[in-house]
Amino acid sequence: MKYEWRKKDKDIYLPSTTPRSIVVPPMKYFTLTGHGNPNSEAFKEHIETVYTLSYAIRMSPKKGLTPDGYFEYTVFPLEGVWDLDEEGRKLAHLNKDRLVYKLMIRQPDFVTEDLFTLAKETAAKKVSGELLRSTKFEQINEGMCVQCMHLGDYDSEPETFSKMDDFCSAAQLTRIDKRHREIYISDPRRTEPAKLKTVLRFKVK
Repeated sequence: MKYEWRKKDKDIYLPSTTPRSIVVPPMKYFTLTGHGNPNSEAFKEHIETVYTLSYAIRMSPKKGLTPDGYFEYTVFPLEGVWDLDEEGRKLAHLNKDRLVYKLMIRQPDFVTEDLFTLAKETAAKKVSGELLRSTKFEQINEGMCVQCMHLGDYDSEPETFSKMDDFCSAAQLTRIDKRHREIYISDPRRTEPAKLKTVLRFKVK
């Protein structure tokens, strides 16, 4: 049976619009870091790189390679961990050119370093060699977090973060990292801004 994250991992990817705490287990990812405005061409190239690698794994049986433990699955959604550089943190307003990000896509448990290397070889004809060399295969353990589904455009996210902060205060939880994670459930190319769904998450103790 095909593994579909929308059905199997609802607690992780389809949370309520009411903030809740969650313990996120360790998971494997292809990751790529960058700096600058998410509306830039460079950002689009970063997205294309992690997607190309992820689909190289997903489609490997059709290329004559079936990895040990392989199973049918839906490619996981794009995620991003967001921060500001040192200068950006000094500003009273958000300067998107000062953003620092790590884009990532979760990988199934059967993915290994050897498969990652093969995926890069497959993707070499489609994306930048420099970006491929910068891409990493990591296991990330977020642990205890607070998360919430944000409905609407990305610029209105502060409204949802305010609800999450209120939840933390009421639950006696403390945010331990200024960075936050976004999981893009909707495709912004095909979805009206007001209908976008984005999981917002940050670490707490």
